[in-house]
Amino acid sequence: MNFDLKKMIEMYDQVLRQGHRTEIARELRDEDDLFFILCYSEMLGIPNPAFYYTLELYPHILERFHEWHLRMGMDKSPINGFRCC
Repeated sequence: MNFDLKKMIEMYDQVLRQGHRTEIARELRDEDDLFFILCYSEMLGIPNPAFYYTLELYPHILERFHEWHLRMGMDKSPINGFRCC
């Protein structure tokens, strides 16, 4: 009996999420883009008071940098001396 109830709850959860997956994915992508702009703003010439604190994040987000600048419509890296392509 417990197994059936658990399965029904999972199905109910999936039905609720199904219509919102695209919206959730878009919101997460927009938040990631904003975060990348915040992290790389100093390199793009925009003053960033939190630059010192974002330096530690670069090694962790470097792998996703290429995907980000392509999604932003930049064919090549916008940062001089920073090649990812």
